[in-house]
Amino acid sequence: MTTHAGSLPKAAPATVVRARRSLGARLVEGVGSGLVRVFLIVVGLFWLVPTVGLLLASLRTPSDMSGSGWWKVFGEPSQLTFESYRRLLESSDITNSLLNTVLITVPATALVVAIGSLAGYAFAWMEFPGRDWWFLGVVGLLVVPVQVALIPIAELFGKIGLFGTVFGVILFHTGFGLPFAVFLLRNFFAEIPRELLEAARLDGAGELRLFARVVLPLGGPAIAGLGIFQFLWVWNDMLVALVFSKSGTQPITVALQTQVRQFGNNIDVLAPGAFISMMIPLAVFFAFQRQFVSGVMAGAVK
Repeated sequence: MTTHAGSLPKAAPATVVRARRSLGARLVEGVGSGLVRVFLIVVGLFWLVPTVGLLLASLRTPSDMSGSGWWKVFGEPSQLTFESYRRLLESSDITNSLLNTVLITVPATALVVAIGSLAGYAFAWMEFPGRDWWFLGVVGLLVVPVQVALIPIAELFGKIGLFGTVFGVILFHTGFGLPFAVFLLRNFFAEIPRELLEAARLDGAGELRLFARVVLPLGGPAIAGLGIFQFLWVWNDMLVALVFSKSGTQPITVALQTQVRQFGNNIDVLAPGAFISMMIPLAVFFAFQRQFVSGVMAGAVK
């Protein structure tokens, strides 16, 4: 069969084009289908089963928990009660540990965000001797594990009177949170257009005013992501608090671990305490998850 001069060949049918596509391309296209999304939702619901179980267990009496599993609540809703939470509020050890957790987490997060922002701006846009070498030293600190510094810093804190205090725990978390904070924010601030900063300098803005009026508003996503990351790490920490805190300064993670060790059947305090300890960081993360993801991804690479 011949074709007329200048005529174009007919386009291949869509079915033929799809048949020629690779298997990988078709699999990638199938990931976005409705069936796969339903499957992912089901998997996510299964991941929430322990959280739901802990919530329902905290709303049952100790006798009900010792007699049957938490899923029995669906058949007997009358088992639900807030008696365990009332007992939790009457436990001074748990309530004081929750207060200590807040007193440790909030300052440790605020200090890391504030110092990391200033240092990140300095490494990104200020000229000083050895800037690049100092930054490489900060990056090198990222690979230092926390376990290596526990004993030396504990001895140092003991000599200067900080061991066993809330301020000592805050200082440790701040020191180990700063390398990542400086690395993240420096890479993010370095992406700000130079012309924007030079225009602000021509208008008479000094370094502090430039940092407060230009850099901080533009760096909001990275700063928010850093704050959430630091908050979650400090709130859920038990190793550092177990080493550096005493009975009067221990956070909720250490208090719950002590309850398990001393009162193994004290489930009416452990279940609501563990649920409150878990839900507060989860609520913070879900409230700011977009800022967390965008901030980490924006500052991960230059």
